[in-house]
Amino acid sequence: MRKAIKHIFQILLAFSSLNTYSSKVDTVSTYSPSMGKSIKAVVITPDSYASDKKYPVVYLLHGYSGNYADWIRRSPSINQYADQYDVIIVCPDGNYSSWYLDSPMKPESKYETYIAKELVSWVDQNYSTLADRSGRAITGLSMGGHGALSLAIKHQDVYSIAGSMSGGVDIRPFPGNWEISQLLGSIEDFPDRWKSHSVVELAQSHAMDSLEIIMTCGSEDFFFGVNNDLHQILLEKKVPHTYISAPGGHTWDFWVYSIGLEMDFIHEKFQERH
Repeated sequence: MRKAIKHIFQILLAFSSLNTYSSKVDTVSTYSPSMGKSIKAVVITPDSYASDKKYPVVYLLHGYSGNYADWIRRSPSINQYADQYDVIIVCPDGNYSSWYLDSPMKPESKYETYIAKELVSWVDQNYSTLADRSGRAITGLSMGGHGALSLAIKHQDVYSIAGSMSGGVDIRPFPGNWEISQLLGSIEDFPDRWKSHSVVELAQSHAMDSLEIIMTCGSEDFFFGVNNDLHQILLEKKVPHTYISAPGGHTWDFWVYSIGLEMDFIHEKFQERH
């Protein structure tokens, strides 16, 4: 019996060694000139990382009330994906409630400028990256899903692949939630601001043919309806995209499941180009 148990343990140990990943996780301090402050980020480089090789980069955004460390803490598979797909993964800090936009109400909050311009420039200067849109993807969860699609639509010269997991892609149905009114003013006083900062409106007013898009949302999620609305808009505009709905709510279980699907999609699109 002991020999059998030992044999099983040896098999499991051998199997686990085949699935050991050696990606490197750095917590870095970046600087935002527009906000005049240092901002932390997690940068994950694959085991293959070498300065004489250029790597695509996936920017991965956290949700409301989160921070730069959320993904690495809550989804250990993130390390695996860096090695598996030979990419650099960057998890920036978007402040707990920035919605990744440049706020007209709070001039000190310029997270669109930071993520789409300053951070991208910093990463390209400090890591060996494919420093053009064909080598960049951006995705995120909840507030980060809104941010990823919004930034990609408005900065198609920067990103070529965009994703969203349970994204708040229309903020107008939620005027009292998540401190959005502190960033944009009240929806009653500034309806045009709320409209222009909703992804569903950006999707209607911008050409999106240059983007590869993937969206996931759980069927029990409170953002399920607005994600379906965005899906219909993209269908009507004949914008190619992948939309995956599965049972699940606004939970880390669903996001850990979704990031695997999205990383596979992103990898496939990178492979087609490089």
